[in-house]
Amino acid sequence: MLGKRKIVFIGDSITDSGRQEDSQGIGYGYVRLIHDYLMTELNNSSPEIVNRGMNGNRITDLASRWKRDVIDQHPDFLSISIGINDVWRQLDHPAKEQVYPDRFHDIYRQLLDSLKPSRTIPILMEPTIIEEDPDSPGNQKLKPYVEIVRRLARQYDGVLVPTHHKFTAFLTSNSKEKLTTDGVHMTSLGNMLMAKTWLQTVLKQLQEEDRCSK
Repeated sequence: MLGKRKIVFIGDSITDSGRQEDSQGIGYGYVRLIHDYLMTELNNSSPEIVNRGMNGNRITDLASRWKRDVIDQHPDFLSISIGINDVWRQLDHPAKEQVYPDRFHDIYRQLLDSLKPSRTIPILMEPTIIEEDPDSPGNQKLKPYVEIVRRLARQYDGVLVPTHHKFTAFLTSNSKEKLTTDGVHMTSLGNMLMAKTWLQTVLKQLQEEDRCSK
């Protein structure tokens, strides 16, 4: 399944999570937890993990560095977590040129089209949350972006990681524990929920595909 393969993670600060201060370049967020889990399970057969998250990125920023940070890396799997800043900038910098849903969809689709010649398997993570209230203005604005990610995962035969669904379900059932430090960036609990959701989803789908191929 994942053994001896290469997984590139790309996204914003939630993915970055201090990777440039980490000697391994993996950071201290959900990517680290995924890396460490796979190391404990697969040891010398664990995949190569490459973190290409970057603070403040929107889908437009991913497009500007796509060749260098994705295509030239030749990944077997590409995990994409993007969309939070595309919405957050509408709230904290309304005068800035915005990335509304139609543009978000078009750019995301173009990026996924570019993967076809390489046969890289896309892993699309739903944008998580903006504020720890499912009914917050940020989360309401986030809904069409989440739906776009879901639709693209189906259209491109990608793996959909339901992070937004899991986060809102947690918030609905547990109002005591914080998933974020500021409504967006993860606490250790938020990183754990992201990593757990990723691992459960990706490993389950790969196992099912492996059984079907036999």
